[in-house]
Amino acid sequence: MHEPTVVLIGGTGFIGSHLAARLSQHSVNVVVAARHQERAMHLMPLPGIDIVQADVHDDEALRRLLARPGIDAVINLVGVLYARRASPYGPEFRRAHVELPRRIAAACAAAGIPRTLHMSALGADAAGPSMYQRSKADGEAAARSRPEVAATIFRPSVVFGEDDNFLNMFARLQRHLPLVPLASAGARFQPVYVGDVAEAFVRALLDPHTRGKTYELGGPRTYTLGELVQLAGRYSGHERRVLPLPDALARLQAMFFELLPGTPLISRDNLDSMRVDNVVNPTQSADPAHQALTAEALGIKLTALEAVAPQYLAPPGGLDVLRARAGR
Repeated sequence: MHEPTVVLIGGTGFIGSHLAARLSQHSVNVVVAARHQERAMHLMPLPGIDIVQADVHDDEALRRLLARPGIDAVINLVGVLYARRASPYGPEFRRAHVELPRRIAAACAAAGIPRTLHMSALGADAAGPSMYQRSKADGEAAARSRPEVAATIFRPSVVFGEDDNFLNMFARLQRHLPLVPLASAGARFQPVYVGDVAEAFVRALLDPHTRGKTYELGGPRTYTLGELVQLAGRYSGHERRVLPLPDALARLQAMFFELLPGTPLISRDNLDSMRVDNVVNPTQSADPAHQALTAEALGIKLTALEAVAPQYLAPPGGLDVLRARAGR
């Protein structure tokens, strides 16, 4: 029986680590491309994992990586959440979301690799209100730019799970703040469990009928951002009052965060993204030529946030502490 081999780009982060483990469980050989090998050392114990140091933004390095014999597909998970402001999007978004998938498609074509699996995002739209959404839409087009390389596109909502940088961030904030001043508190999300996202990639990889298709990935429930912040605080044992900010004040807050060193906690572009509900709506796909399917089409039973988040957000002492605080 043929054991497929894939190259995983962006495999050292939160989603990539879960996907590498799931692929290993399914006897898929995985070549993890890492610019810094030490960031991938936690994947070494997994069977069938080969870590290769490579700068995938360098065309020659990418060609060498994909020239390895026996590669069946390339999975691209690379994404960033912040870029300098520019039209239609900043250089960081252009490099990560558009230029890289175009390079990958070209290198696959040159190496005879027949398909890619590409991570996009819900709300990807070339005419969207945010740079992020516009760059993600152009990235999908770049992933499909070589007709001899079939691209399967995934558009997840915000992804949660142990070590996520979403619910964990709001839990940390509530440990230190008396209340949470929150921009776009009414923005709607459909959080999807990282295990379900990994399973979607694996099932699509192993099913040739998914080539060329697009899948929107959202969890079983929709929440406002304010509700998610409250849940993160409740599950971590530090629930604080959420203070919704008016739009003008929210933008001032975002501008302040953008001036601080490092990646901002929230940016004006994040606020622009949240003007569009981050929920699954496959019949209203931004690209009529590629109407989206859902996780259900892959036979995935979606995991509820309430079934997982309390386990990894619970304070020291675990769920018993939360029950005691709730009087149970």
